[in-house]
Amino acid sequence: MVNSMQHESFYTSGVFFDQKFGLYVGWTCHAGSYCDCMPITSEEQDVVLFFYGEHHADEGEIIRLRSQGDGAAGLDARMVLRLYQEQGYAFLRQLNGWYHGVLLDKTRKEIAVFNDRYGMQRLYHYADGDSVVFASEAKAALKVRKELRRLDPHGVGEFLSCGAVLENRSLFSQLETLPAASVWRFKNGRLENKEQYFTAADWEGQTPLEEEELQRRLETAMPRVVARFTQSRLPIGVSLSGGYDTRMIMAYLDHQRSKSRCYTFGGMYRDCFDVKIARKVASVCGCDHEVFRLDGNFLSSFPKLAERTVYISDGNLGACNAYELYLNKQARQVAPVRLTGSFGSEVMRGARAFKPMFPTPALIHGDYHKYIDSAIETFTENSKGHNLSFSVFKQAPWYYYNRLAVEQSQVMVRTPFMDNELVGLMYRAQNNRMDRRDLALRLIRHGNPALVSMPTDTGNTSWWRHQVLQFLFKADYCYKSGMPQWLEQMHYLLGPFQPEKLFIGVHRFQHFRVWFRKELSSYVKEIVLDPRTATRPYFNKAFLETMVKRHLKGDRNYTNGIELVLTVELMHRVLLED
Repeated sequence: MVNSMQHESFYTSGVFFDQKFGLYVGWTCHAGSYCDCMPITSEEQDVVLFFYGEHHADEGEIIRLRSQGDGAAGLDARMVLRLYQEQGYAFLRQLNGWYHGVLLDKTRKEIAVFNDRYGMQRLYHYADGDSVVFASEAKAALKVRKELRRLDPHGVGEFLSCGAVLENRSLFSQLETLPAASVWRFKNGRLENKEQYFTAADWEGQTPLEEEELQRRLETAMPRVVARFTQSRLPIGVSLSGGYDTRMIMAYLDHQRSKSRCYTFGGMYRDCFDVKIARKVASVCGCDHEVFRLDGNFLSSFPKLAERTVYISDGNLGACNAYELYLNKQARQVAPVRLTGSFGSEVMRGARAFKPMFPTPALIHGDYHKYIDSAIETFTENSKGHNLSFSVFKQAPWYYYNRLAVEQSQVMVRTPFMDNELVGLMYRAQNNRMDRRDLALRLIRHGNPALVSMPTDTGNTSWWRHQVLQFLFKADYCYKSGMPQWLEQMHYLLGPFQPEKLFIGVHRFQHFRVWFRKELSSYVKEIVLDPRTATRPYFNKAFLETMVKRHLKGDRNYTNGIELVLTVELMHRVLLED
């Protein structure tokens, strides 16, 4: 199991056995990371903790523990054990971050398995008689339980239509994920109690705040929040974009104290808006800035990178997201900790990017349409209720985690926008009365006024310039993957004039619609038209050849369909048949 999760040579790993209590634990983690201190044992040797992830504590909490004689407390997971010894299981509500863990308390003769309040640090589980297998990566469970090596049709249907498996299911039959904020207790080798120590209702029931009061509290909270997420034993790199979210971080970041370096991901055709704007933001803040680009080496390495992306993410991230593996590997050379603005737009401005989409009907086998329909119904039902609860308790662990799994194989990812204090405060916003865009601008102005006047990648400028940016954004999206078929036909007729040169790379740095047609065409044909692929039950094998032929010809756009087939086929090859 441990070997299946040893993705890089810089990981540390270990195993622990206690036959008396029936506990067998193996782990991997980044060397020098917050959790690189396992097993964590109390002075009396009666409590043993295994903790993967991070707890972002207040500086005052760290000082308090250090005053008690533990000089390392606060910057690694030994602090978590101290909190358990002080508070019992109530300590779980105090933890701030993404994590899961196993706790052996020999005095209580009890084993507890727990995870974070959002369920972001995923933990799979499978019961087999009296034994329960937990695994942070599905592939580890598949290695020791061959009966799990079957794709669940409901899970596949949700992946094909939503890009993620919903609720607490997984892609694999009988393998489920631990619900958010869980603490499961075992005694005498048996599961005795399942509890949930936090729910969305704990935040939803708060009294709303007037706009000015919320703004005041946010201005007070942001320095604390950013400070919590920049305490580290290892160097931190700020992953800058051209939008508001990373700019809010930069506005409150103590650059002298954190000594952080900045970088942005870019493409091979031109500097996109993210690169241009991020470079200016870094300059204003007096920080160095680097650009890591997708290049010819990425394209030549794509077959191997796609396999590793599907493998590391347990099949949950599409093959085209192999750029995350490629770019985050480069980012690690700057700093092993990556501070991002992920979930800033969802938490601070109420945005939603997670939605279902029926794939090309001709691609999906008739027997699988019912699973697609069921997935869309499930998604619709889960979309009801509080918008922020959907974002942090559903979109984050179901959809965003799949990208996080690949990112954190290379770097330790942090985002202050899922800090407990900040998220809890944003639940008190009066959604129907507040201009969230203005809220973000006012926060930036309060932290660093020099950062307000710069445009963002989607606007914050004059009306006419905003319209131009929106047009360029949509045009670049078309050249990335979203070209509608009627426009693809027109573009095909204009092919000799190569109109893509005017737009490609303006906003985005990955362009698989073009690459599948050119540099990656041989790989597309090799995998999609392989006889093994035609035997899979999810797709119409007769349409596979038509899809590849028309896309490579250039008069149809099947980028998304090709990625789906590539991803599902790689699931079989690297997870089920390997």
